Amino acid sequence: MWTGLDKAGEFYHQTVRYVQMLGVCLSVRSVHNETMTDVIVPLQPDVKRRILRIQAFTLIWMCVEAAVSLGAAWRAHSPALLAFGGDSALELVSALVVYWRFRFYSTAMNAEKFASRIAGGLLFVLAAFVLLASGAALLGRREARPSLAGIALLLVAAVVMPWLAGQKRKLSVAASSAALRADAAESAVCGYMAWIALAGLSVNAAWGIKWADPVAALCLIPFILREGWEAVSS
Repeated sequence: MWTGLDKAGEFYHQTVRYVQMLGVCLSVRSVHNETMTDVIVPLQPDVKRRILRIQAFTLIWMCVEAAVSLGAAWRAHSPALLAFGGDSALELVSALVVYWRFRFYSTAMNAEKFASRIAGGLLFVLAAFVLLASGAALLGRREARPSLAGIALLLVAAVVMPWLAGQKRKLSVAASSAALRADAAESAVCGYMAWIALAGLSVNAAWGIKWADPVAALCLIPFILREGWEAVSS
């Protein structure tokens, strides 16, 4: 009789422990799901500092780049410099959005999605801008004149922007950030456009081939659209 009671008591205690364990597991899973919905894994302080530093440098550089290139485009009537200046302005906005995302919402998943969609949307705007500027150049709407300030700026940008893109790509992997990856794509496009605009201005100045620059710029549009789609759909 006592043996039966002991077994019943042991079974009862095992059942209670099982129910308690099941409750803990369900509670942990619920908290985990809620956490994954609302936040992302916090960044390492060093990674966050590097991201904010590189974005702050981008903001300063893009202000200078946009002002100089748009001013040179206005004086020289250069569609290549105009497209490059427009790209610089969009890159400035994109860098500001990513800086905002990591400075104030470093663990918010909604902020990451919002920032990545803005950055991706700006890539679509950039593709349309390049298309319009290249079309205007091919139709001969503007006759570009030599611009020493524009050439000097393009030379510097052709070095700085690929370096910035490489740094942002590495940090986007460390931070698992689609917004930063899209911003890195915009920096890379800006670097490509610097080389293309520089080549176009040089070819036009040396041989008078006016269509070289806009045709090369048009080749960038599929790349820009692909990066924009990846950013928006991520």
